[in-house]
Amino acid sequence: MTGPSPAATPAPDPMNVATLTIACPDRKGIVAAVSQFLHNHGANIIHSDQHSTDPAGGTFFMRMEFYLDGLDLAREAFERAFAGVVAEPFGMDWRLWYRTEPKRMAILVSRYDHCFLDLLWRKRRGELHVEIPLIISNHDDLKRDAEMFGIPFHVVRVTKENKAEAEAEQVRLMHEAGADFAVLARYMQILSGDFLRGFGRPVINIHHSFLPAFVGANPYRAAFNRGVKLIGATSHYVTEELDAGPIIAQDVIPVTHRETPDSLMRMGRDVERQVLARAVKAHVDDRVLVHGNKTVVF
Repeated sequence: MTGPSPAATPAPDPMNVATLTIACPDRKGIVAAVSQFLHNHGANIIHSDQHSTDPAGGTFFMRMEFYLDGLDLAREAFERAFAGVVAEPFGMDWRLWYRTEPKRMAILVSRYDHCFLDLLWRKRRGELHVEIPLIISNHDDLKRDAEMFGIPFHVVRVTKENKAEAEAEQVRLMHEAGADFAVLARYMQILSGDFLRGFGRPVINIHHSFLPAFVGANPYRAAFNRGVKLIGATSHYVTEELDAGPIIAQDVIPVTHRETPDSLMRMGRDVERQVLARAVKAHVDDRVLVHGNKTVVF
């Protein structure tokens, strides 16, 4: 006779997952220390990525995902223990993100709708694990679209005369909504250093890759006149230096002499929305670690 079958182990909750990101001076034993700590406290590692700029004196980056189902400590106690046992001895810059707490993404947009609507659709389809607590625009053109998705839409007019006051209001709205980061979905205003310091959180931008070669109001016309053979887009974090922040994602597509300025614009906007979506998803999933003016994207 055989005894009763052992009870099946319940499947882990796919939402009960944490992501740990680390940056620190490279030295021996980092991976072992992190892995051993997680094992000792009942965490089950799902994914692990790492990169070193130079094993001899460089910077070490790591990203780990792990299940929390078997954790033997409450979150705050777990974080305190990790800080004391692992992070401090290795001089780590680290953070933990819990999947049950989606990041809150503010969107700033002007009149172009391609990137804006793409982000809303991806959120609705579950491709972006975020909450969108508000949308801010300097025009009211896209208000009805925002209302269709049930998202508060705030119009903050911006002129040369009121720019400082307008930016202060935008920052206030985002703080009030608890935004963790902001996305410029073709927001056609240059953000000041006061805005960036006041918000104090990451801001992601998208622009066509013709910059700085083709600047101005109609870069696709300028590119057409030069007979370009590639067009593309770049998504990056915003810094005070215009369009010079750490790059998160880029892409290009080939074009031929048969294109017109209008077809170049259509193709360019398609690349812009895809690149921005990739950048936003990478940020939301904590796959981007900034290193100076560069990024490590796992």
